Amino acid sequence: MMRTAAATSTRPRAALSPARRLKNMAMGGLILLATLLVVAPLILIFVYLLREGVGAMNLDFFTKTPAPEGETGGGLLNAILGSLEMLTMASVIGVLVGVAGGIFLAEYPKHPLMPTIRMISDVLAGIPAIVMGLVAYGLIVLKFGFSGLAGGLALGFLMIPIVVRTTEEVLKLVPKTVREAGLALGLPQWLVTLRIVLPAAAGGIVTGVMLALARVAGEAAPLLFTAFGNPQVNFDPTKPMSALPMEIFRGATSAYEENQRMAKAGALLLITLIFVTSLLARRFSRRK
Repeated sequence: MMRTAAATSTRPRAALSPARRLKNMAMGGLILLATLLVVAPLILIFVYLLREGVGAMNLDFFTKTPAPEGETGGGLLNAILGSLEMLTMASVIGVLVGVAGGIFLAEYPKHPLMPTIRMISDVLAGIPAIVMGLVAYGLIVLKFGFSGLAGGLALGFLMIPIVVRTTEEVLKLVPKTVREAGLALGLPQWLVTLRIVLPAAAGGIVTGVMLALARVAGEAAPLLFTAFGNPQVNFDPTKPMSALPMEIFRGATSAYEENQRMAKAGALLLITLIFVTSLLARRFSRRK
């Protein structure tokens, strides 16, 4: 028996016919071409921004506020800090509501409200960012004025459907036997979910949150309706606040070359942060 298995494993494979070899090469070439078509735009964008904007990324870029229109010097400190503040506020909203919605869809599939919650989540995922900004404008800005808090809420609304879908799919990967073991010990379902299921899926949930942050970090449209912008550093969330996407938009549409150069440097910083966040999310998910 062992000899037969050894003979089978060492038997040489049949040589491919020329026609089949040609088909393999053709399909391999098509796959390589498709890969290049997908990666080429990202590489071209990054090379262009690196060539045009890296010259403006000096110490002043990270430590000073923008210079007056058309003048040289200055930086984007107000936009960098504003983006971090609003993304932090958006994370609180997106994580709390998104994880709760994902838990509900994954752990209570027979609940009467489940189809409604799923439909709302799917509709939110398809709403354009500018429409979400307009909604936040009508609900918050018209009553309380432009503020960083309104911008954080708008970005948080954009994060919710991404976190909901990620949390739901990750929780479904946890084996049912894990839940059954907790229930067999007499634990209620909510405690099984909180103490057993969520820790088992924590890696995937964190990955989804990081990807959602990378998704909303580059949104400018909702912030134009809510945060409005601020040329100075502002830590008060109830007042107008700047962000990198807004400064990129304003610099790119300026008639002055210096402002356009600062906008390209801001775009380079933003795309680098998004790339690093996505890379960390993928590495984190592989480890978990």
